[in-house]
Parts: sequence; structure tokens; C-alpha cells
Amino acid sequence: MKTRAAVAIAPETDLEIREVDLDEPRADELRVKIVASGVCHTDAIIRDQWYPVPLPVVLGHEGAGIVEAVGSAVQGFSVGDKVVMGPAFCGACEQCLAGHPMYCVNFYDRNFGVQRPDGSKAFSDSQGAIGSHFFGQSSFAEYTNVVAHGAVKVPDNAPLEILGPLGCGIMTGSGAVLNVLKPTPGSSIAVFGTGSVGMSGMLAAKAAGATTIIMVDIVPERLEFAKELGATHIVNSKEVDPVEAIKEITGGGVDYALDTTGVPAVFAQMTKSLTIRGHGALVGAAKLGTEAPFDIGTLLLTGIKISMVIEGDAVPKEFIPRLISLHARGMFPFDKLIKKYKFEDINQAFVDSADGSTLKPVIVF
Repeated sequence: MKTRAAVAIAPETDLEIREVDLDEPRADELRVKIVASGVCHTDAIIRDQWYPVPLPVVLGHEGAGIVEAVGSAVQGFSVGDKVVMGPAFCGACEQCLAGHPMYCVNFYDRNFGVQRPDGSKAFSDSQGAIGSHFFGQSSFAEYTNVVAHGAVKVPDNAPLEILGPLGCGIMTGSGAVLNVLKPTPGSSIAVFGTGSVGMSGMLAAKAAGATTIIMVDIVPERLEFAKELGATHIVNSKEVDPVEAIKEITGGGVDYALDTTGVPAVFAQMTKSLTIRGHGALVGAAKLGTEAPFDIGTLLLTGIKISMVIEGDAVPKEFIPRLISLHARGMFPFDKLIKKYKFEDINQAFVDSADGSTLKPVIVF
């Protein structure tokens, strides 16, 4: 069938909206009519070739839509089902079987290989094949074929226009907090970075019962917005030393900390802001080969733990419904992070995401 898709063609170059051919869904796939798709930092860094992903490719990995066709081997889905798409995974390796599919040993190939395991691609046009199956979905298209086991059914009354980011950015921040750090009621946490991932982590910490929530950034407007959403303290790290500020607020350091920036200096600050036996997590993506300072001489004495976290260490079919339930009860208002854009304005959404003027752009088809 014919469909429109936004195609990444070169680093730091606008996506091209083209009419392309979409092949038939395979036995293990769903064809989904995309209602909306979030724009994530990962889309931008792949467009710009931080990771060596073949171009051209249809990006997009925070899709939500309606099932149009069901592959012959797929069970549990019907035409008309509403779905949110999470990352792809093999479902058979030791990590998948242990309940950690975001650490699938085949994660890179399934999500960044931009083709099916057999080498085929779902999209093409007169210029040739176009990469597909980015994160199992390539949701910057009006219609796409997705890996069925990465799709999550949601209720018929679910607001698909806002749910796509639950499949990556918002899942990453909230999952790092709820699934990995697991703050206890009454505990303290510092979140470095007030983008959508950091704000999601903050909302999750609040839902978990943390009572000292410190947001760290250099943008005053975003810090004030964080306070409106529930941060108890804000620290402008352009004006003060954030480690000293956090230790002063908490009387020695935070129980938990989250770095959403991927900036080496910020990672070092995060490690130093923890109290004795504190637990920190990194979710911010950096270029391959990036190294960060880590004071093993001093930090050895603290007994801290640092986790590297992908996609919130979530099981999407279990975790996304939890987030939807929290949102429905007013305990996780992630919709306040979202600004909607028309498909034709997708490149403006990338610009606004990069300069921070929009926390979480969502393309509505």
C-alpha cells in the first residue's frame, strides 16, 4: 500500500515527507495506522549518525495507533485494537526470559538494525529500499508494520494522541525511578535534567512517595515548571555548585539520583551528590566512546551503587498499563509535558525539542 512517511536522509538534515510503498505485514507483525508519535532525543541522534544506522530510514519509536491488520501467527490482537508500541526484543534470550527484555542480547540489532531479522525492509520508493522497523516500529509514517510482541493493547477510551511517549522517553525516566531506583516513601532524590525524561522521573518519584525531590538544570523557566509539577527544591547548576546545594538541602546527600543528560561532568556531579549507600542511575545517551570522571578513591568509601539503565528496565506490556493507570488517577500527569504538532511540522518539532522550547513534541497524524 501507499503511505506517507518522514524519511531521514542525512545528518543534521530535515526529514523528507515522501509517499512510499509499505509491504505486507509478516506473520509476526501488525499493520498499525499511526494516530500519534512522540519525537525523542534518540530520533535526533540517529538522524545525526551518533550511532551508525543506515540511511535512508523512517525513524519514530514512540508510536500509538489502531491495528489495521494482524499477521497469521499473531495472537491476542484484533483489527481495531488501540495499541502503544514499545521497543523490539527477541523474546528468547536469557535476558528476555529473565524478565528484562530491554537488555535483550539482540537489542541493538532489533532496534537499530532498521530491517527485519531476514534483512527485508518494509518501506521503499522509486529510489530503492528505505530502512524500517526502527525500534520495531518506524512510527513516523501514517501506516507501518510493527513487531507484534512490542505492541501493548490499551483501553478503547485511551487517549492515543498523548500515549506514544510512554513507549520510550516517559517510560525511560519513570521506569528508571520505579523499576530500578525504587525510592521508598519519605526518601530523597535528585534528578539532573528537566527534559521530558527528567520530568517523567520526577513525576514517578512523587508518585512513589519521595518527599524531597530536587531538580537540577541551567534553564530557569524549566526549573520553575518542575516546581509547579511537584519538585520540592530546584538548583540552577549554572549559578551554584549542585553537589554542595544538594548536600545542604538534604544534610549530606540524596538517597537516589538520576542523570538524564549523558553529559560527563553532570554524571560526575550525580555520583558525588549521593549519600552513603545511595543509588544513582544514568539514562542519558552519549556518543559511543564517551567517558566520564568517576572518583573511585573517594567514592569507594561511600558504598554507592550506580546503574546504567535502558528504557527504564521495563516490561512494556506490564509497565505501560501501570503508567496509564497512574495517569488516570491524577498521580502521573505526563500530559503536561506534551505539545502537539502536525505531521507536516515534524522538522519544527525536532528544532523545538533540541532547543528545549518543547519538552515532549508529539506528532499527530
